[in-house]
Amino acid sequence: MDLELLRTFLEVNRTRHFGHAGTNLHVTQAAVSARIKQLESLLGTPLFVRRYRDLQLTPEGHRLIRHADLQITGWRKARQDVVLGESAQQISLGGSLRLWDVALQEWLHSLRRQLPDLGLIVESHRPEQLTRRLLDGQLDIVFMLEPPQLETLQIKEVALIELVLVAGQPGLSIEQAVAEDYLMVDWGLTYGLEHRRLFPDAPEPKIRLSQAKMALEHLLAIGGSAYLPVRMVNNYLEDQRLHLVKHAPVIRRHAYAVFPLRSEKIELIGEILKLFEYSIDLTGPSR
Repeated sequence: MDLELLRTFLEVNRTRHFGHAGTNLHVTQAAVSARIKQLESLLGTPLFVRRYRDLQLTPEGHRLIRHADLQITGWRKARQDVVLGESAQQISLGGSLRLWDVALQEWLHSLRRQLPDLGLIVESHRPEQLTRRLLDGQLDIVFMLEPPQLETLQIKEVALIELVLVAGQPGLSIEQAVAEDYLMVDWGLTYGLEHRRLFPDAPEPKIRLSQAKMALEHLLAIGGSAYLPVRMVNNYLEDQRLHLVKHAPVIRRHAYAVFPLRSEKIELIGEILKLFEYSIDLTGPSR
């Protein structure tokens, strides 16, 4: 049986709402409904009694909860046993595309240097895919900017990322910087809302980029302006290849580690998170 169906069933049971379950699972309400119908068809029995603004488990649904939990937990354990290989310890981790160039790559290097015998599986996906793989037991821990608020997951803040407005040429005003040659980097929904609040009169950006490194390379090669992490641009500011836009507001984003509450690797996760040292150097050129 597809574990996605069981996970959807458990989430609908937890929220007692198809729409809320869809939001938490990063799928549409229609997709949730289709999965529940497919599961009911496979089992040959209804799992929920649907009434107006009321969703209750049937007796069969109540009996399925324990089995669904066991199936998902069993898959996690089986995967860990199969991929352990020759390493005494092994962990699978994932990060959002937005965070790799900003913080995760350097941390991964530190992790390899300090725990050379640790077996690693490392992946990068979009946030919704990271969440699915975490819940299915395919990943032990993930890093993202906007973590899912699920009762089965533990969330720990691991970094504060300060974004500053930089440009390829000096002396630009804020209005000039966010005008024609502005590069809109996708830092997530919260960032987009904050950006609109700060610059309500700015024209619609012609260029949108999914990763900070893409924007940095564009600024160095062609010019323009963009919001980028202080840590990423400090050296370029010091040698004046890039320039801070004076008086532009700093936008702060928090990065989080997300992992299951009942993970059998809680101690190992705690150990590797201690190595996550994302220091922010604000001693560069004055703003």
